[in-house]
Amino acid sequence: MLAAGPGAPEADIRSFPRPVGEECSVARVPQQPFDKANCTPDNMRPTVMGVPNSTALRLRWQLPLGVVVRPMADEAFGRSVPVIPLGSQGIVRCRRCRTYMNPFCAWVDGGRRFKCNVCAMLNEVPVDYFSTLDADGIRRDIMERPELHCGTVEWVAPAEYMVRPPMPPVYFFAIDVSAAAYACGMVSVVCETIKACLDKLPGDERTQVGFLTYDNGLHFYNLKPTLAAPQMLVVPELDDPFLPLPDDLLVNLSESRAVVEALLEALPAGYSSSTSNDCATGPALQAAYLAMSHVGGKLLLFQAGLPSLGVGRVKPSRDNLSLYNTEREPNLRNPEDPFFKRFAGEASSRQITLDVFCGANGYTDLASLSSIAKYTCGQVYYYPGFHAGRDGRKLAAELERNLTRPTAWEAVMRIRCSRGLKISSFHGHFFNRSTDLLALPTCDPDKAFAVQIGHEETMVSGPVSFVQCALLHTSSSGERRIRVHTMMLPVLTELSELYRAADGAAIACLLAKLGVEKSLMAKLEETRQALMGKLSAALKEYRLLHGAHVRNPGALIYPSTLRYLPAYILGLTRTTAFRGMGREVSSDDRAAAAHWLMAAPVEDTLLASYPDVYELTNPTRDDWGNQTGNMVTLPPTVPASLAYLRGDGCYLLDNGQMLILWIGRDVGPAWLSQVFGQEALQTAVDVSQIPLEPPQQSPLSQRICRVIFHLRNAHASSFAAAFAVRQSTPMEAHVVPLFVEDRVAGALGYGDFLMQLHRAVMSK
Repeated sequence: MLAAGPGAPEADIRSFPRPVGEECSVARVPQQPFDKANCTPDNMRPTVMGVPNSTALRLRWQLPLGVVVRPMADEAFGRSVPVIPLGSQGIVRCRRCRTYMNPFCAWVDGGRRFKCNVCAMLNEVPVDYFSTLDADGIRRDIMERPELHCGTVEWVAPAEYMVRPPMPPVYFFAIDVSAAAYACGMVSVVCETIKACLDKLPGDERTQVGFLTYDNGLHFYNLKPTLAAPQMLVVPELDDPFLPLPDDLLVNLSESRAVVEALLEALPAGYSSSTSNDCATGPALQAAYLAMSHVGGKLLLFQAGLPSLGVGRVKPSRDNLSLYNTEREPNLRNPEDPFFKRFAGEASSRQITLDVFCGANGYTDLASLSSIAKYTCGQVYYYPGFHAGRDGRKLAAELERNLTRPTAWEAVMRIRCSRGLKISSFHGHFFNRSTDLLALPTCDPDKAFAVQIGHEETMVSGPVSFVQCALLHTSSSGERRIRVHTMMLPVLTELSELYRAADGAAIACLLAKLGVEKSLMAKLEETRQALMGKLSAALKEYRLLHGAHVRNPGALIYPSTLRYLPAYILGLTRTTAFRGMGREVSSDDRAAAAHWLMAAPVEDTLLASYPDVYELTNPTRDDWGNQTGNMVTLPPTVPASLAYLRGDGCYLLDNGQMLILWIGRDVGPAWLSQVFGQEALQTAVDVSQIPLEPPQQSPLSQRICRVIFHLRNAHASSFAAAFAVRQSTPMEAHVVPLFVEDRVAGALGYGDFLMQLHRAVMSK
């Protein structure tokens, strides 16, 4: 509790709860699974390890009740999933609710029937699936069948789970070759990276690729394997693009490998003399759709110029700062041109995912372009004012990750829960094909979704409830599979039990996704207030529950499970997606951040909300940076506030997206020369212009780089670029917002935020 009431001594800001030091791991750890057979929290992480037994109790729980779902988390953590081969019994599931066989089904009638754990229906056991039971009513073959003891399994699906033969992995590249794209170096980086990844693309002999370049026209490439060199085919028609060839625009990579490599080697030089600054981005999307709509796959769009021709072109008047804090403000964050949503629906129906790599120097209306990625389970990568010397390494690393990560193709996902409960809403990047079926043209380990759970009936019967997620997809090897995650949750009867079972980290992640959706319909200030309102309502309810037992009636009290939620909510309001207005954050930056946040898993959301700040100059802890095997000893952390940084100290800030070495103004030349070399000692040199990597010869530089490498590998979905900032230099202003506890630009500091929260809780 925090003493913050009338007559109470002034609260010590250093005693405020925050995810720092030893408390950092405590803040991020999930609740213990209710049953050992549950899937891991990486796959499905509930905001409460339990469900309320009634609608009345649910109404008293002021925070989101739901689950953060990451269906391919096992690949992210290097775990294998048990695969159940296709047997003569087929896939065993409930006839009524279609729940898949899982460890929580009960066996009756000597094992000849099973009772569905979700809807309680009795089902006949297929003859080939029968097993006798032991004295405890448990099947004797339980350990031989993974679906009977593992919370996560993958079934090989029979033909009735296919509407067509399994598709091959398909990658279609639409590359901007305008003068701006060539000048900034994006074309060269993209072509070199794609060529380096050809051997790593999933799918082996089945993988297909295609290419389209565009500026003020559209350029297809005939990649027929019998050609000595690729043949360029120009389509000048932008209003109604067409395919110049019926075939050979999308080819088998192994058969056309030589022609594909020749194209990638020739493209950068081929457009070195381009003078066109126009970009037909919308027509390029339409043309790529025509080339791959018969099969589907990944469409990767590389954009460096400003979309200026054809459908979907940028309207500069859209970026109108005067609309902030008016009723029309949300329009800035939604597509204005109906083309984008229409194209997204068509692409999703044809199993096409759009990934956007945008490096334009100027307003690109990323809010519109990202809406296609949103509805096709795609990703947005944003490099404002791309320059190969500064951003090339980041683009190459993120493109390589995108191309080589495990991928599920032509997928649909459905989440079921026990009788009396329902999935009331879905949050993430998908197309809602029906009330409970999510269409995901592709899915990968970097994508997370969230659902909220509601009540269908006034009371939930029984002591336990269940949630099951099923992802039907095609593997890169060409098998139709169903990945199933199942989780048992207790049914709770008291509000105090809900607070004890709460998972503050999962709640913060779900609130972030709800906040993004709120910002599409309301002003940013209203969004920030809504996030704080959820928190204050929950703490007010908790105070009504326990306030009578508190010695200091003016104290702010909270359950231990939500101890760090205020820090995370404050941090969320300070992220690029929510902070400030139009002058503090550009529209494109905000759109990219919001898109990322909607798909971010729990751990990434927490780090973006409250960055880790590592102290590199603590004299009592000088063992950091040492490596043993794959493990690197990390420095101790301090609160994310400039007030805790010493002028003679150095600190490394990690928010998952970037790594910033903050250097105090009083740090001596000896330290600087060890980290940056002799160049740093020149008076006119700004250390922010000197790269931190590769390391210098000094042990200190090598230790810092080992820490950077370790932290970067911990969040593989994006490449965290590392750079230095010196205290009191102009560059410091760009990183000040990352110190989320400080008061900046009208935003509350952590102490003020807690005082305001306390007043809201104490109000009548």
